[in-house]
Amino acid sequence: MINHVITINLNKCIGCQMCIKDCPAKNIRLDNKKAKIIDQECIMCGHCVAICPKVAVSISGYEEEPMTKTKESLLNPQDILITIRMRRTIRQFQSKDIDQYIINNILEAGRLTHTAKNAQDISFVVLDQEKDIFEKIAVHLFRKIKPFANLLSSMAKRNEITDNFFFFDAPIVIMIISQDSVNGALAAQNMEFVAEAYGLGVLYSGFFTMAANHSRQIKKMIELPKGKKVVTTLVLGYPKVKYQRSAPREKLDVKYM
Repeated sequence: MINHVITINLNKCIGCQMCIKDCPAKNIRLDNKKAKIIDQECIMCGHCVAICPKVAVSISGYEEEPMTKTKESLLNPQDILITIRMRRTIRQFQSKDIDQYIINNILEAGRLTHTAKNAQDISFVVLDQEKDIFEKIAVHLFRKIKPFANLLSSMAKRNEITDNFFFFDAPIVIMIISQDSVNGALAAQNMEFVAEAYGLGVLYSGFFTMAANHSRQIKKMIELPKGKKVVTTLVLGYPKVKYQRSAPREKLDVKYM
């Protein structure tokens, strides 16, 4: 595990106390009109690095330098709501590859996701060349349990476990792995937004996620760390269909107290 160390350059620090007021761990104090780190037992969230107007704070152990904001860039709220409203789960994909640059940016959206206590506990497995092997294992597992599912659900009875039951011939599948389900789910949502911005369709494969977490073979193949689980699985590809309108939804259920 990488050991990160917070450092304050006293020559640059102007004692503005912005980092002190913004630190969620209360790990910075003012000493002789300069900011001072109390100790290195910290969640290393990086708020102090991000807020310092003089670039006086740094955290060691990272390969990349922090990006400096050059301008305010606000998202259009109505565009976001329309995107969410019109989103549909895709199960029909074109036979078209996804450029590696796009895949990298989707993964970057997951990597940059904020995590509880700055755990940064999210990792990814991209199924590309071996995608069919993983699907075959999951199909075999589900075919074994389908007779029991048929007894409980008419919908299960109507569905056939075909060879492409999980991935629908999509070109890329990304498994999102985390110790914390919320962290993994947040990463998946960010990744979905980036994928859709590139014109891709997305399927959250809950069935494959279930298979992955129950199959010793799959867990061994992906070298799933102890204490972690596959939180969700994103099936990605260019849609073969185009939806013309949004789907009905129940009215808002909210309480103001």
